Amino acid sequence: MKLGIIAEKIDAVLEGDAEIEINGLESIDNSISGDITFLTNSKYDEFINITNASAIIVKNDFSKKSKCALLKVDDPDKAFGEVASLFYVKPPKRDGIHSSAFISENVTIGKNVTIGPNCTIEKNVTIGDDSIIDANAFIGYGTVIGKNSHLFPCVSIREYCSIGNNVIIHNGTVIGSDGFGYSLEQNGTRKKIPQLGVVIIEDNVEIGANSCVDRARFGKTVIGKGSKVDNLVQIAHNVSIGENVVICGQVGIAGSSKIGNKTILAGQVGVSGHLKVGENVIANAQSGIVKNVKSGSHVMGMPAVDHKNFNKSYAIFLKLDELRKKILSFKNK
Repeated sequence: MKLGIIAEKIDAVLEGDAEIEINGLESIDNSISGDITFLTNSKYDEFINITNASAIIVKNDFSKKSKCALLKVDDPDKAFGEVASLFYVKPPKRDGIHSSAFISENVTIGKNVTIGPNCTIEKNVTIGDDSIIDANAFIGYGTVIGKNSHLFPCVSIREYCSIGNNVIIHNGTVIGSDGFGYSLEQNGTRKKIPQLGVVIIEDNVEIGANSCVDRARFGKTVIGKGSKVDNLVQIAHNVSIGENVVICGQVGIAGSSKIGNKTILAGQVGVSGHLKVGENVIANAQSGIVKNVKSGSHVMGMPAVDHKNFNKSYAIFLKLDELRKKILSFKNK
């Protein structure tokens, strides 16, 4: 694709030859001739004149000289995503229902639905138009799946769940497994408590591979519109996640906690049960949230505190050995 066409598609100001042929995308340090890349982090500025890329997407105010053609935009990361869409070729879609799929009675299947090999669709399931159910997926009794949703191979949706429109669920994820609920008996054993609730996944949600979203003990576990959940995430029973939330890998959210709209939980964040995390919160990686967090907060650490306070305390922590030695030197005088 000609560089000039790409610049036009992403509304970029082009500094360089519009006739350059672009063949693919790559990171700035691994690019070869014919690649387009992007630069948003100043720590990669050193690559600007040693990269082998043919073109680099940069911010509008970028002023350094470069041997590469430059495409100047407001948001290079977003623009690079738009370029990726120009080059992405979808795998061919298998149309229709595979002969090995097991489909029970009273199943409602919309138009242009694809159901792959060895899928199991239990009774009273509804699948909306243009949805794709890939190989070995399981859809439990009474579940409703909206339009244009995609379940990748080996996804399990348990009974009575609701999956919205334009939802993507990646390989191996389980929706609607039983919540972790047991009563402690007098003899020290634990007796299982029936989990009677459901899971509701709203429109435009994406859930990564091998994640688990537990059904509610009663009521519902909810993931709100537009939220994005990474691989290897545990969302427990009766959790309520707001709209446009980002939850990164290995996050664990305990039962009945509520996560506000547009909040970001970075990798390996743990949230204790029955807490409220407000809107527009950022929790840095490995934060341990053990109390309510106000909207707009930015926290880190275990237990999670304001990130500025954490950084100040950590700087002091690193100096403790030096301070100890000074105190001992005074003692020995």
